Amino acid sequence: SLQNDSVVAGGGAIEMELSKYLRDYSRTIPGKQQLLIGAYAKALEIIPRQLCDNAGFDATNILNKLRAKHAQVG
Repeated sequence: SLQNDSVVAGGGAIEMELSKYLRDYSRTIPGKQQLLIGAYAKALEIIPRQLCDNAGFDATNILNKLRAKHAQVG
């Protein structure tokens, strides 16, 4: 069972922040470039997702929490 599911700095925080920035930016531009930048933003989340999987956490739940925390900060 999961002992501690708190969100901590490190472990993919940079990638999540870059992903958020790129997603926000992609919404401001038209056409195929928007899709490309959005795909790159999603790809950056592979790193924290893999860290969650390796630690035995529910990656979807943790990534949702990370997105929410990053949305609050910036």
